[in-house]
Amino acid sequence: MRKKSVTYVKTSDMKRRVAIIGAGCSGLTAIKACLEEHLQPVCFECEDDVGGLWNYNDEPKLGKGSVFKSTVINVSKEMMAFSDFPPSRHHATFAPHRQVLDYFKLYAENFGLPEFIRFNTSVEKVEQADDYEETGRWTVIYRSETTDDVKTETFDGVMVCTGHHTFPHMPIFYGKRQFRGRIMHSHSYRDSTEFADKKVLVVGLGNSGVDIAVDLCKHAKQVYLSSRRGAWVISRKFLCGIPADAFANTRLLFSLPKSFLKWAFQFFANLHFNHGLYGLKPQNRGLETHPTISDDLPVKMLSGQVILKPNVQHFTETGVILDNSECIEVDDVIFATGYDFKFPFFDDQVISVDKNKVYLYKYMFPPHLPYPTLAFIGLVQVIGAVMPVSEMQCRWFTRLLKGQNTLPCREIMEEDIEQKRKRSSFIKTQRHTIQSFYIEYMDEVAKEIGAKPNLFRMIFKDPVLAFHCFCSPCIPAQYRLVGPCKWDGARECIKTAWQRSLSSLSETSFPWNRSDAKKSSTDDKKWLTDDISTTAIVTVLFFIVIYMYFFT
Repeated sequence: MRKKSVTYVKTSDMKRRVAIIGAGCSGLTAIKACLEEHLQPVCFECEDDVGGLWNYNDEPKLGKGSVFKSTVINVSKEMMAFSDFPPSRHHATFAPHRQVLDYFKLYAENFGLPEFIRFNTSVEKVEQADDYEETGRWTVIYRSETTDDVKTETFDGVMVCTGHHTFPHMPIFYGKRQFRGRIMHSHSYRDSTEFADKKVLVVGLGNSGVDIAVDLCKHAKQVYLSSRRGAWVISRKFLCGIPADAFANTRLLFSLPKSFLKWAFQFFANLHFNHGLYGLKPQNRGLETHPTISDDLPVKMLSGQVILKPNVQHFTETGVILDNSECIEVDDVIFATGYDFKFPFFDDQVISVDKNKVYLYKYMFPPHLPYPTLAFIGLVQVIGAVMPVSEMQCRWFTRLLKGQNTLPCREIMEEDIEQKRKRSSFIKTQRHTIQSFYIEYMDEVAKEIGAKPNLFRMIFKDPVLAFHCFCSPCIPAQYRLVGPCKWDGARECIKTAWQRSLSSLSETSFPWNRSDAKKSSTDDKKWLTDDISTTAIVTVLFFIVIYMYFFT
């Protein structure tokens, strides 16, 4: 693990105090961002450990995100990393949830974050302080889970880091009450053993629904998967077995027209398996919805272990009637139908939510508030990982709180919100109200704090680095090259992104992973050559396939 020496000012010298709600991935990077800007963070976490969504519990809890026992993250480790803390070479390319939690704990330990967290403490209410009109401060009322004591403190800023996978959305269907079997939400799913020899219907074709359907095949007698509109299902791996998200999220590809990217996405999705043949092809084009990621679904469908069905019309005592009037009998039903955005500790005057539509500037700031002292962190869904996005948001917020950056006037913020909604290429559903593209959003926020890399200038100063920033994966370390709190190790991290992404497969095959290896200048040049070769080969393969499709 690449360590970074950390020196913070004394807590007594930190003039402004910031309340952080939640110690998941967003909360941890919020603490670190505050410390970097000499702000005093106080993090409230209702659990007894960090990790949030990835802090697995056998029993689900309302208001806390959850994963099930066999959950594997959908983004590769280099793309989910924080910008100045690369994952260990021992961590899997696509990490099981325990390794994700391990990474968060290492991050917290390395930067000394736990001492600023109040565990087993839940926030009851956040409201404007008595002197808010003059100061922009907030009053936080919180309760200790162990002693049940309720206390109140005032803070100069508040960062809401509770995520948006906490309150299950349960759709209404006629006849649900007369159904004799069990009905549950994916939020409560933990293991397939309790569904042994049962017929189970999973409603929803998102990532959770497909993952649960595949997991159920281990023990269930039959699994049905119901969908309203189909989905584009892609694999975690791309050509030559490289991580698909690392290949897709490059500046090279996103410099191409969106129409071409949509077509290319559909083309490669159908190379994985023909969506029309499998009955999964949606009406919308690729990249107009959040893609579903699964390597196993096609095989489970081919083997008959998962049978695709249309949307549920209504329930019966022993099963469901589908939109095509087909009746199927099932023992249990699992709704993988997403989540409702809720912030119970705020009044509606601060933030209101209507069918998951939130009115926030850059998905962070309520535009009607006169001070930039309240931010919602991680309340944006990119086609990629949320961890670096939350980090970038936190870096911006702390700069605003110190007065080193400013927000535009209310009219400009409201216009930006409306323009985003109008220009959005995603379909208008409850699931896609906060959808965005990773590179576009990261660049947009990074530009505010001067952390967006200038590739044109870089071509003349460091052409090799410019090549990697343009053609290699747009890993978060790109946003530590310049700007506040830049990292000296960012250049090396960017150059070796491809090798490190697969370093866990075979340490003996990668000499740069050997702890006893002495890295000479010759070795450095070899890494550089290998990395450029890998990137070039993958890029050329991509365009060869496109050329063959159009012109042969």
